[in-house]
Amino acid sequence: MTADAYQERPSRTALGRALMSGGALTPDWAPAFAAVPRSRFLPDLIWPWDMETGRSVPVSRAADPERWFGYADSDVPVVTQWDDGTHTGTDPGSVSTSSASMPSVVFRMLADLDVRPGQRVLEIGTGTGWNAALLAHRLGTEHVVSVELDSSVAAAARTVLDRFGLPVRVETGDGLRGYSEGAPYDRIIATCGLRSIPRTWIAQARPGAIIVAPWGTHYSNADAVARLVVADDGGSASGRFTGPVEFMKARAQRQPRVTHAAYVVGSVADGDASSSTVTEEQLLGGPFSAQDFVLGLCVRDCVRVIAAREGGTRAVWFYGLTDRSWACAQFRDHATTRVWQSGPRRLWDAVRSGIVWWVAQGRPAIEEFGLTVGTTGEHVWLGDPSNPVPEGPAA
Repeated sequence: MTADAYQERPSRTALGRALMSGGALTPDWAPAFAAVPRSRFLPDLIWPWDMETGRSVPVSRAADPERWFGYADSDVPVVTQWDDGTHTGTDPGSVSTSSASMPSVVFRMLADLDVRPGQRVLEIGTGTGWNAALLAHRLGTEHVVSVELDSSVAAAARTVLDRFGLPVRVETGDGLRGYSEGAPYDRIIATCGLRSIPRTWIAQARPGAIIVAPWGTHYSNADAVARLVVADDGGSASGRFTGPVEFMKARAQRQPRVTHAAYVVGSVADGDASSSTVTEEQLLGGPFSAQDFVLGLCVRDCVRVIAAREGGTRAVWFYGLTDRSWACAQFRDHATTRVWQSGPRRLWDAVRSGIVWWVAQGRPAIEEFGLTVGTTGEHVWLGDPSNPVPEGPAA
């Protein structure tokens, strides 16, 4: 298939219009979108997210090219690897471990990066290579370095970038360590979800550099894009979150494995019982709502697990990561919420306090929060750095 066939498809034209009208694709990035089709960087077998069924579906370019291109030219995430490369077959695997993000997310993050001619960019997480190609088209290949942990993913990205004519330097290694050989950088962008911003990145950035990365807590999969500016003394970086996202997590920062039996040895009834007026909606909200993200800020070192709804009842579990504290809230239609909790931390009390605090602040959106990364750790704030988000009791 010719390059023009990839670029001039009606579905791709429609995607560009939708991205422009929605504000994701800004005029300065439009030439890169036009010249660098996502489809050129996708493998023959992909697992795009199907909006109708709410799941990843296998699509083969050889077997169904029209459907394959339809997904490639849609604003949906596309999984390209499962289970760290151990997966075989066409059915989806257990854990998605490499992907091409939604084009709207890609271009919103690139807009946050605010690149200028002549600047050097470090990308963490090469994936398919599409994001690196967009940057290289805008800045030149000599100004972009990308680091990918998975050797097979890195090799595939190098091949497709070379074939496309944008031979970006792709290094195989731990992106959390950055890439000191190419430092200092004017911009750093991560395409994986983080639970901690490496100080190494700040050390490898120029004063005034911008770092754009999805950040969140182990409480849930909810991330938000942090846009940080490196301080003049190079010792810290600070800035606001620009919007909600969900990204595959950096492998070294994935959620620790939680086994229910390690927490609840006997019955849930062995925990301290109480009731609560907090509703299921107040706790969970909807997709990309602020609740998950904000409660993760207030109740750190905690994993929340949502059980399937059965017979009008849903159980939501909370497990401590620094101890064996646990809590369970049972929501029932038109009834008071039942709660059990046990351990040195009262996790449900911390969750409820987080909800009360968020409501008292006027239910602020994610964009009203910010993050500062410095020598004393990471600090999340509301409004400005002088107003830290209160965290629940530590273990």
